[in-house]
Amino acid sequence: MRIYLYLHQFNLVSVTLRLFLSMLLGAFIGMERERKGYAAGLRTHMLVCIGAALTVLISQYDFYMMHTQWAEVVQRYHLKIDISRYSAQVINGIGFLGAGTIIVNRKQEVKGISTAAGLWASGCMGIVIGAGFYECMVFAFLMILSCNLFFSKLSSYIVDKSRNMNIFVEFGEMNDLRTILSHIQMLGIHIYDVDVERGHRKRGLNPNAVFLLKLPRREGHAQVLEAIMELESVIYIDEI
Repeated sequence: MRIYLYLHQFNLVSVTLRLFLSMLLGAFIGMERERKGYAAGLRTHMLVCIGAALTVLISQYDFYMMHTQWAEVVQRYHLKIDISRYSAQVINGIGFLGAGTIIVNRKQEVKGISTAAGLWASGCMGIVIGAGFYECMVFAFLMILSCNLFFSKLSSYIVDKSRNMNIFVEFGEMNDLRTILSHIQMLGIHIYDVDVERGHRKRGLNPNAVFLLKLPRREGHAQVLEAIMELESVIYIDEI
């Protein structure tokens, strides 16, 4: 019990422990992202988590000093400090960092949203660690890691069984688009919308289109892709 209370106080041991935990737990979350080849991986998550923890420790240090060694100066000049301001700025700053990981590729596919959200959550976890709220830290770490490891599989399963489907198709000539549309309709698939790019031969870019589809029944999306890929005019196809 004494150790528990001691670690919640502002001292050298608790500060060292908090920084170590922020580095360790940030590394675990970043490691999972690194394995999947995302831009924000091991080092990024570690640095974000450590930085967030440091800002809270700085605010606690200022508060401690203003009530001990700087107390006389504070009373003389009526100084005030808001220890929550550092944490608030961390959350705003990580928002800009996360926005840099979100991109839209030529397939009109948005990438990096989960990574950006993971960075933001990792920074918030760092704030919790820096504040010494160890109980919340454990649950936060387990939840963030579970979202990345286990719920990604559940999300993929739900998407694969959905009747709505978005696909990117690259084909040889613009005249092939009519053939592809007819083939999709013959499969009983309803076409919501088509976004067509004419391509650029000199740059080596073939014509392509993004199709928003609704399947007639729940079935594996891989089967639909295979059925469309049978067309000779289709060069490349992928779900987005």
